[in-house]
Amino acid sequence: MSTATLDKTKSLKATKPALVPLRNGEHLSRVEFERRWDAMPHLIHAELIEGIVFMPPPTSDLHGGSHMDVSVCLGRYAGETAGVAARITPSIRLDNKNEFQPDCLLRIESPDLGRSRVSTDNYIEGAPELVAEVAVSSSDYDAHEKRDVYERMGVQEYLLWRVLDARLDWWTLRDGVYVPLKPRHDGVHCSQVFPGLWLDVRALLAGEHRRVSTVLDKGLRSAEHTAFVKKLAAK
Repeated sequence: MSTATLDKTKSLKATKPALVPLRNGEHLSRVEFERRWDAMPHLIHAELIEGIVFMPPPTSDLHGGSHMDVSVCLGRYAGETAGVAARITPSIRLDNKNEFQPDCLLRIESPDLGRSRVSTDNYIEGAPELVAEVAVSSSDYDAHEKRDVYERMGVQEYLLWRVLDARLDWWTLRDGVYVPLKPRHDGVHCSQVFPGLWLDVRALLAGEHRRVSTVLDKGLRSAEHTAFVKKLAAK
C-alpha cells in the first residue's frame, strides 16, 4: 500500500463520526439497538418494542416499592425451587424487533423444559415462562404493546400491576391467547406454569406482607410444588 493510500485511510478513520446515541422513538433493529446501547455505559434502562426505542423516565418511589414486593415473591419461589431462576430487569431478546427489560421474571433453566436460554454473551433469548411488569396506569405500554408481544412470543404467564389503578392482572396463555387467571374461592391466584406459586393478590395490593408470605409458604409446602421440584430434578 502506498504512502498516499495509508495517509488517506488514517484520515478516514480519524474523521469517522461518533456512534449516535439511542434516541427515544427512533426505529432500529435489535442488533443496532444493542450496538448503540453498548456505547452508552451510563444508560440503565431502554427497550426496543416492535422496532421502536423506548427510554422511560426515572422510576418513582411508588413504582419501586411495588417492583420490590413482586420481586420478593418471585425470588422467594425460585429460591425454594431448584431449576427455576428469578431475575430483575434483565434484557431479553425476543426477536429482531423486540428486546425488553421486564421488571421481574421466572424461567425454567432446563433446556428440555424451558422456553428460553442464556446466550454465549449472557443475554436471555426466547420467551421466559413468566413475566411481571409494574406500570403506572392502564395507559402504559406495558398494558398494550408489550402485552401483545409477550402474547405473540409465547410468554406463558404475564402479571401486570397497574399501580395508580390499584389493580393486578394475571394472564395465562391458552391456545395462543391471554386469558385471565381466575383465583380460587379464597381469592388466591395459583400459577399454572409454576406449581406452588400462590399469591394473594388482594393482600399484595394492600401491602399486607405477612399475609402474602403466609400464602406463598403454603404453596411452597404443597404436594404440587414437591412434584414440580422432582420433575425439574429429573431433567
